[in-house]
Amino acid sequence: MKIAILGSGRMGAALGQCWSACGHDVVFSYSRSDGKLARLADASGADWASVGDAVRGADAILLAVHWSRVDDVLDQAGDLSGIVALNCCVPLDASDSELVVGMNTSGAEALARRRPDARWIGCFNTSPSEAIPAVFERRGKAERPHMMFYGDDRSAKALAAGLIGDIGFEALDTGGLRNARFIEPFAMATVELAYVQPGGPELTYRFQKMRSTAHNQGE
Repeated sequence: MKIAILGSGRMGAALGQCWSACGHDVVFSYSRSDGKLARLADASGADWASVGDAVRGADAILLAVHWSRVDDVLDQAGDLSGIVALNCCVPLDASDSELVVGMNTSGAEALARRRPDARWIGCFNTSPSEAIPAVFERRGKAERPHMMFYGDDRSAKALAAGLIGDIGFEALDTGGLRNARFIEPFAMATVELAYVQPGGPELTYRFQKMRSTAHNQGE
């Protein structure tokens, strides 16, 4: 599968490297420095290109830029009709401390309005980038942590779930794209837990439904 990584920060780099190691055709793009893209590609056994060239022919893209750069990267990407667009952006201000969109809409919905012909899926925005290599390394060796994902296109969700599984997470379907209104603020809670509270940033989570005593007795 050809995956275009739009963004060369920590999240884009981590996911691109892992997907390349899984055998996907990864193309890194969008950086202030072509040298950085070349180094990422060389270290990952991947390619690098301009945004437009990376998107051309891609089966999926990962949008992994700061919210302030979204318009610029989408302009460079051009037509995204039919492409599965994985969005891990959280709509944050310049200080990365406040959401600038919500609660009666979301960043994910804003992106879908800007490129309505793309098949938008929200994922990876509730996990610190530092956790990605650790989860990938432990694939098959421990219980998989959850990764929430959401969107309105069933087949795009199936593709996204496969890519989430490739990293080592268990894909947790959290409904339609509208639910980004609640998941994007949850991402801010993971920031607090990963970067402010003690223990380091390699944070994962796993939800579990408890079976009540009354339910068990009724079986």
